Amino acid sequence: MTPAPDSIIPLLEGMRHHKASDLHLKAGVPPYYRIAGDLKKTNLPAFSLTEDQIAKLMEPLIPKRRFEEYERRGALDFALTLPDGERFRVNIMRSCDKMHAAIRRVKNIIPSFEELHLPPIYRKIADETHEGLVIVCGVTGCGKSTTLAAMIDHINETRHVNIISIEDPIEYVFKPKLGIISQREIGLDVDHFNDALRSAVRQDPDVIFIGELRDKETMLAALQAAETGHLVFCTLHTADTMQSLARILEFFPPDQHGFIRSSMANGIRAIMAQRLLPTIDVEKLRAPATEVLLGDAIVKEKIREAGDTDLPEIIAGAKDAGMRSFTQSLAELVETGMVFTDVAMEYAPNREALLASIRGIKTSAQTLVHRVKRTGTS
Repeated sequence: MTPAPDSIIPLLEGMRHHKASDLHLKAGVPPYYRIAGDLKKTNLPAFSLTEDQIAKLMEPLIPKRRFEEYERRGALDFALTLPDGERFRVNIMRSCDKMHAAIRRVKNIIPSFEELHLPPIYRKIADETHEGLVIVCGVTGCGKSTTLAAMIDHINETRHVNIISIEDPIEYVFKPKLGIISQREIGLDVDHFNDALRSAVRQDPDVIFIGELRDKETMLAALQAAETGHLVFCTLHTADTMQSLARILEFFPPDQHGFIRSSMANGIRAIMAQRLLPTIDVEKLRAPATEVLLGDAIVKEKIREAGDTDLPEIIAGAKDAGMRSFTQSLAELVETGMVFTDVAMEYAPNREALLASIRGIKTSAQTLVHRVKRTGTS
């Protein structure tokens, strides 16, 4: 068996070569890459990593002042920048008393809305929203951070604003353009999100970017900042807009839900959910299906009066205003030739509704059969 490398650099460089989004290091198995959403073994000579080998690869990368935190908590997030400017988000964790690592490659160039294949409403929100709360939600690996980076950098390019970001860890590094920006990393620049948020409102911000809403205190501070005239961007680890509203309420005891609903109704400008789908074009790899809820007068009333069950119907019927459901977005992806029908069906919240919108469009299996008949090869 081939010995493991003495440096992690070849594995990180392999991510760029293979267009991998993630690298996984786990004791007892070879390194794995995530490519276009699927886990694949590295194509390096066969080897499995031992606990000591993972520690040898990772420990030189861990910020010295934070190693005690890993020892105490059993997990740690931090960012890594190579000499060539390539950036990575690193999570190390203890599993069965062994060190494992998950490393996310972060492109050092912030993509545009067009490069991310985002609908026009994203640019409109960035252009026209000057205060309130904007939430981007989705499951792990769906591109939330990249979408927010595109929105914030667009504001940075087009407005004279002071932007404060609070991240764990910093992923994209912003450069001052028309705006100016301070990026603060949890564990490096400040200990806790709550401390950073409390001080942020005293730093004359126009825009505040919170990496993730994780607890009651952070959520309350974000709502208060949004209600007092700041534009607040944040992420939530939820699958869709409805789950986001439910998750926000879950942070608080039931007797506070009326107050929180009122704050949400006052503050929320948009909740945008996304999922990444494999594309027909192998060069594009993945494209986002999106759901957008805008905080118009009707939506605000429904949130305030606990009429959340009416929101999906409002989203579906307000396409002209910029709102969009996952079903509508999936149908667009199929109709524009971005994804196959059967792939879209796997991600559809309502398969019957999607099928009714896209009848007669080929599936990936049908295309493969046609290709085999035409060329005699698979």
